[in-house]
Amino acid sequence: MEKKPEILDTRLVARSRLFGIESVHLRFTNGEEREFERLRTPPIAAVMCVPMLDDDTVVLIREYGAGVEDYVLTLPKGAYEHGEDWREAANRELKEEAGYGARNLTLLKDMTLSPGYMGHRIHVALAEDLYEERLPGDEPEPLEVLTWKLSELESLVQRDDMNEARVIAALYMARAVLQRRTLP
Repeated sequence: MEKKPEILDTRLVARSRLFGIESVHLRFTNGEEREFERLRTPPIAAVMCVPMLDDDTVVLIREYGAGVEDYVLTLPKGAYEHGEDWREAANRELKEEAGYGARNLTLLKDMTLSPGYMGHRIHVALAEDLYEERLPGDEPEPLEVLTWKLSELESLVQRDDMNEARVIAALYMARAVLQRRTLP
């Protein structure tokens, strides 16, 4: 196992209402020193749900993505609120964004978004045995809720409005788990 680089210095170089940018000075085991910039890791984690109405029907939402300046198909997701664990956060986000709760939640994967410049992590959960329940959310407009068959996943990922890599990865992971369950 290789030894991790030594962090020599970390300092905040810019801050906005939502983001902080840090400069990180590292020394690698071969003596090389480099300075990297990264987004400051938020103090709370996030969760994303893959809500399944049945073994083939996933619930999606359409919401505006300010980063890409367009509406995108995505999965319910958001940050933990104070004191929540991943299950509580997943169920709350699912109720707020899609109008469903889940009786069964399975952690699929803990993922990073872009480890080269940010440490943010998101927990991906398979949500099953859904029931209708809506909580008020914090979205500026109502979210469109729609369904898609995982057996038609390839046609979904070909759509221009399905372009978030972590959502696509989560859908493929969920499909694989569900397919393994049906194997003899």
